[in-house]
Amino acid sequence: MMATPETGLIGVVILLVLLMTGMPIGAALGLVGIGGLVLCLGLEPAVIKSGVVLLETLIRYELGTIPMFLLVAHLCFSANASRDMFDAAAKFLGHKRGGLAFASIAGCAGFGSINGSSLATAATIGLVALPEMRKRGYDDGLATGAVAAGGTLGQMIPPSGALIVFGIIAEQSIGKMFTAALVPGITQALFYLLVVWLVVRWKPELAPASERAPWSERWKALLRIADIALLVIVMIGGIALGVFTPTEAASIGGIGALIIAAVRKRLTFGTLYNALFETLKTSGMIVTIVIGALLFSVFVSVTGLTDAIGGFITGLGAGPLVTVLVMAVLLLLLGSVLDGLALMLLTTPILLPIIDQMGLSPIWFGIFLVRAMEIGFVHPPIGMNLYVIQGIAKDVPLGRIFVGVLPFLASDLVHLLLLILFPVIALGLPELLGQ
Repeated sequence: MMATPETGLIGVVILLVLLMTGMPIGAALGLVGIGGLVLCLGLEPAVIKSGVVLLETLIRYELGTIPMFLLVAHLCFSANASRDMFDAAAKFLGHKRGGLAFASIAGCAGFGSINGSSLATAATIGLVALPEMRKRGYDDGLATGAVAAGGTLGQMIPPSGALIVFGIIAEQSIGKMFTAALVPGITQALFYLLVVWLVVRWKPELAPASERAPWSERWKALLRIADIALLVIVMIGGIALGVFTPTEAASIGGIGALIIAAVRKRLTFGTLYNALFETLKTSGMIVTIVIGALLFSVFVSVTGLTDAIGGFITGLGAGPLVTVLVMAVLLLLLGSVLDGLALMLLTTPILLPIIDQMGLSPIWFGIFLVRAMEIGFVHPPIGMNLYVIQGIAKDVPLGRIFVGVLPFLASDLVHLLLLILFPVIALGLPELLGQ
């Protein structure tokens, strides 16, 4: 009798309240999911169903990609990958007006390709790039905005933890998700570079030009990242071309990262222990979140909330374009008060069935959702990247960081609109490669 859309809606409201009180995402999702199933099905069926979801999740082959890609990121971080990538970009671009801001975004894109985390990308590149830009007289708003926005590339450029989690929850091919994310990730980075170019053209004093590095230093800097760049190309290229699965790519990446750290003489017992410890800790957190999200998804499905919402939208007579635009507005509003991952896990069980009913691609929806989630990372007042940057540059007022990120936020909204109007941006490459 309790399995009604109203019960599902109450569950969503309770979840929102728990998330805003600071409860961990996985615990909040699991608590609402199990509690809702008890109300809808009874105690014994709810316990049995929860146990089935737990076991089926833990034995999923795709989950193996998470710890391996995390290990790649931690090992590359110990090998100074973030500093080397920023340094290489700075040697080639630093002499131009706004060049270090260009280099920060390029460094975020490069490090994001091995890290897969928005917060970690913003933090690691920020530690390297912000002191350099501020020392060269860059405006604090431009410097902090470039790194905060560039950090979001870690969620879109494969391998991305958010794409892996979405692929598992939505039962979509992670390899296809990675391939679909390549063009949106590259165009997103290009949009950020365009923003910097326009800003420094408008106000040249915000980013003074600096000295040009000789070609000898440029080639040395490029050689320092050649091994990591090759590793990334092998992993992502192999997945896109169908040479190996994401799990196999992650395993190859783990071995490659170990070799790189050893060759660079950065592989000590301490660094290996720390990399393994951080990998296991983060993997445990992500698996807990996935299990909680799946339990919540089962609860929402049992209540019939998604069918009710789908029927309501169908009754309005709105076409797919209008429906998706409404979804985008909803996601952006929720993104201003919710953490990005919480936003994705809350809305996927509700919105994905509607996308299926409209005949739209779930792969495209995953890219669209992650893109909207990324905007939440730099969307005042709760954008987590903004607070990460403020923690690095403690003397820069938070309001200044908010203002500095606004041009990049505007480019994000334009990019999201283009992704909605032209789904081929995400779906073109997988179709071209026959995936």
